[in-house]
Amino acid sequence: MPSRRLSRPAAFWSVAVLLVLMLAASGVPSPLYRVYQEEFGFSSGVLTTIFGIYSFALLVSLLVVGGLSDHVGRRPVLIAAFVLEATSMALFLFADGVGWLLAARVVQGLATGALTSTLGASVLDLQHRDRPLGAFINSASPGVGLSIGAVAAGLLVQFVPSPTDWVFGVLTVVFLLAAAGTYLLPESSARIPGALASLRPQVHVPPAHRRAFVVALPLLVACWALGGLYASLGPSLVADVFGIDNHLVGGLLILALNGTGIVGSLALRTSPPERALLLGALVFIVGVAGTVSALFATSAGLLFISAVVTGFGFGAAFLGAVSTITRGVAAAHRAGLLAAIFVVGYLAFSVPAIAAGVAVGTFGLTRTTEVYGGIVVVLALLAAGGLLRARRALAQPAAGQRSEVSEVLAA
Repeated sequence: MPSRRLSRPAAFWSVAVLLVLMLAASGVPSPLYRVYQEEFGFSSGVLTTIFGIYSFALLVSLLVVGGLSDHVGRRPVLIAAFVLEATSMALFLFADGVGWLLAARVVQGLATGALTSTLGASVLDLQHRDRPLGAFINSASPGVGLSIGAVAAGLLVQFVPSPTDWVFGVLTVVFLLAAAGTYLLPESSARIPGALASLRPQVHVPPAHRRAFVVALPLLVACWALGGLYASLGPSLVADVFGIDNHLVGGLLILALNGTGIVGSLALRTSPPERALLLGALVFIVGVAGTVSALFATSAGLLFISAVVTGFGFGAAFLGAVSTITRGVAAAHRAGLLAAIFVVGYLAFSVPAIAAGVAVGTFGLTRTTEVYGGIVVVLALLAAGGLLRARRALAQPAAGQRSEVSEVLAA
């Protein structure tokens, strides 16, 4: 009944909180990888495979059901995905070997892919017309969520007995409650035909948005690839290269990168999207160069400072990329276009990190990270050059429209 639904403002903030919560859950395993590695005795290659298989499952989910909520409505997809997320938390809770961890990450990836596109589209649906915040929340929530999850897990590992029981037991209950609470949300999307056809794996970028997508592509890859390295091997880097054997410090390194992402998004929220994209790319390049320098100097202090600078650039660049790509997007294509952005992001988040984990066995963690950082810098430089060449064309809203993103930046 309509009277039992949340009001539009309450629904908007509820969906925003659920988006951050879901992304926090995806960041929780990062500080726990070394705990499981010590308990089950697997290599760095297996560690990054456990990390990466999550991203592959997420990609499959984005490709198959990323746009489904445009056709069947947001609520049915959200309810099913939250139940699946709770299932993955339960698998982590009872894990007693590598097989369980792989299964848990696959299920979590499938749930996260469905939730990422559907919650992101719901945020755009429910935002206030006079004060739209959808693009900002979509760009800032990964950094906020991953930071909260990583630091909370790091604290529990360091100070609480049986941390995995606490983390995953609580999250199992939380996501079951989220599934039930979704019934209170108003349906925010008009259904359009083609639900079955939408399940065919595809990345759909509407023609009017393809140029912006291509220009932003190298920077999306660079930012998310570095995020994948930090999330998978960051705690190992702190312990093995810098000699700091403290799980909380490993979580704080992830916070330094992802937490400052929201600062970058906030700082450039009112800037034109192309300016945010370019400035973010340049700051990101400086930060990654500092990270490589920290490895040469074996300076933990410089590593953390560089992570903060890199995170600021990441946040600004990702806001600029989302804003530029989604300018003027029609309501019926919101979930699908966001799914395409995150397909690129999570593919870059997983494949390079897995390759790095394998390379560590041959070249060592320090040398692998140095080469990885150099490649990331080259990609970001390519993106900055491409943006400078295409800046004037990208500044024109698609089809003469002003998108929710443009309105955010003008607010």
